[in-house]
Amino acid sequence: MQAQAIVFQSPCNLSVRTLELRGLTDGDLEVEIEYSGISTGTERLLWDGSMPPFPGMGYPLVPGYETVGRVVRTQGECGHGQARIQTGDQVFVPGSYSFEGVHNLFGGAGSRLVVSHDRVVKLHNDMGSQMVLLALAATAYHSVTFGGSRAPATPPDLIIGHGVMGRLLARLTVAAGAPAPVVWETQAARRVGAEGYSVISPEEDTRKDYRAIYDVSGDADILNKVIPRLAKGGEVVLAGFYKKDISFAFAPAFMREAQIRAAAEWKRADLVAVTQLVQTGRLNLDGLITHTETPARASDAYAAAFGDPQCLKMVLDWRN
Repeated sequence: MQAQAIVFQSPCNLSVRTLELRGLTDGDLEVEIEYSGISTGTERLLWDGSMPPFPGMGYPLVPGYETVGRVVRTQGECGHGQARIQTGDQVFVPGSYSFEGVHNLFGGAGSRLVVSHDRVVKLHNDMGSQMVLLALAATAYHSVTFGGSRAPATPPDLIIGHGVMGRLLARLTVAAGAPAPVVWETQAARRVGAEGYSVISPEEDTRKDYRAIYDVSGDADILNKVIPRLAKGGEVVLAGFYKKDISFAFAPAFMREAQIRAAAEWKRADLVAVTQLVQTGRLNLDGLITHTETPARASDAYAAAFGDPQCLKMVLDWRN
């Protein structure tokens, strides 16, 4: 079997290639892809070569972990009861190890994938390209809930960054019934689109008693900017991905008894939880996908995703 895929040949060198797919084994699905999203966090670091050492890293590689498609073939038993996945089901695929002869990091940006049934999430309502956002929503959800493995964290009262991740985190906070957070955004073009919360420039904010500050900007210098804004005993959650080492001045952190936490990668429980929130209407994904391109224009799509401030989320449409 073969499929088209986005391949990073080397940093800043992209092509669309025909690659061999691995064969199906028991429990596998063959999925015909409809949409895949471009991540402006980890995928940008893979694109420009600045990704810190990461398992499976190497070039050439197939990126992508925000993928929605339709099952066209199953092999063996693929779940039981309501969780059983059958031909024709729409699924979210958070990456794969589908392709031969390349690194699959994260292996989701292709026209057809082979993936284990227990890796995907079955979708019950066809919401089109919006469902590529489930991985980001799960990341935001995990940063607050720890995937249900510990007591819920203090919800954010300040969020740094109003890209897709910041918007999802703010929407999840409001949907949970917590007080509406404040969001800092340095780019004026991205201060629009708030739903039930306020977005301001950092220079406008004089408050210094935040209990929980969540950073989704990826700014490695963020701690020195936000620790002085904490209440005593407050927490900074690093929910972005950082390509440089993070450091901070000790004295301000000492005076505030600041807590600093790194939010880990989402777990399957997070993905299932946010899928239910979206499909029951409790979490709204409207207005977050701003650009769509075809794989034939992948170079333009990646340039816009990483360089256009008006582009919140770029989606590749594989249907044709």
